[in-house]
Amino acid sequence: MSKSGRNILFLSHRIPYPPDKGEKIRAWHMLERLARSNEILLGTFVDDPADWKHLPFLRDLCASVACFDRNPARQRVKALLRMRPGRALSLDYFRDARLTAWVNVVLKQQAVSGIFVFSSPMAQYVMDACCPIRVLDMVDVDSDKWAEYSIHARWPMRNVWSREARTLLAFERKATKRFDRTLFVSEHEAQRFRALAPESTARTRAIENGVDYRFFSPNLSYADPYPAECSLPIVFTGAMDYWPNIDGVCWFAREVLPSIRRRHPEAQFYIVGSNPAREVRALQSLAGVHVTGRVPDTRPWIAHAKLAVAPLRVARGIQNKVLEALAMARPVVASPQAYAGLRLIPGLDLLIAETAEETIQRCCEILNGQHTLLGKSARRAIEQTYDWDVTLRELDALFDCAAEASRSTRSLTFGAAE
Repeated sequence: MSKSGRNILFLSHRIPYPPDKGEKIRAWHMLERLARSNEILLGTFVDDPADWKHLPFLRDLCASVACFDRNPARQRVKALLRMRPGRALSLDYFRDARLTAWVNVVLKQQAVSGIFVFSSPMAQYVMDACCPIRVLDMVDVDSDKWAEYSIHARWPMRNVWSREARTLLAFERKATKRFDRTLFVSEHEAQRFRALAPESTARTRAIENGVDYRFFSPNLSYADPYPAECSLPIVFTGAMDYWPNIDGVCWFAREVLPSIRRRHPEAQFYIVGSNPAREVRALQSLAGVHVTGRVPDTRPWIAHAKLAVAPLRVARGIQNKVLEALAMARPVVASPQAYAGLRLIPGLDLLIAETAEETIQRCCEILNGQHTLLGKSARRAIEQTYDWDVTLRELDALFDCAAEASRSTRSLTFGAAE
């Protein structure tokens, strides 16, 4: 596809490549889609030193790339030191003078036809920018996520997260008034934000995640990563420094797995994902629990598992881990929270379990050889419903309509001048 000649300023809170974790997967597909027909001016951060090696790839893809290092621990301290009444900590966590200066230069020197902001705190860099179209992808309702965290947290973090929920929601409401469109990962998330900010209804819409089902394919060959003596592996995949994932695997390992192993002693629970937190590593002291840390490719672990679980008790948006396991035709047992927002049929495409007893029962049913058609049905549903090329068509339309409106305005203006 030929380039349109439009420059789009794309701001992301984390380098959108490689697409190896939740929000980076969505950011990458958004970026790659827009780059097919637009010149991308990318401003972003790197908080994992391993990601610097991917910068040349992004420089080849984009017209311009400004990428700045960000130390998460240092940024947390800075955010706390800058804390003042009414301002969300998230804004100062992602505030950076270098990126501010770069954005100002781009807006002054480049003919920017569109702005795409990924993650609500990044909106602070272009709140007053003039542009034909400005799109904010909030993905999830982050303020509501902090509110959920506060319910499960102890003092003093309960108060910190509660404050963050209030202050960030105020900023999110302000941002949606400044942007032409605000996107969410599912209609479920969009409706939640409309309930919190009813004045945003006309400007909000959902663009769902997809899954690269050609990459996550059951038809490819993968070497079995599990030990020979492991005949019933149960797998969880995800970034293991993310609190909902930490909470979910700890709950499953302690409250669910022991009962499964009483019925199926050979069952083993594998936690596959980068940066396992201390609480996750400690689970290895439990019988049948294994923590791999970062792996080069999660597909072999999914492909050779007897089932994949998503026992999240707090979850936002669409869970990529669920889509990937379903794309690989694996039976999945998910919590209602992990299922929320998915257009799939419980009992046909995946199994839903809320309590420990329900989760034990559903997992054992699969290990007993029941629900043999789940995998095939799931794969078929993914191919029909979660193709990135289909889900992102509306993203193209947003910028194409803005370009057409801009051309029409210039034509009318020039005609009047003549």
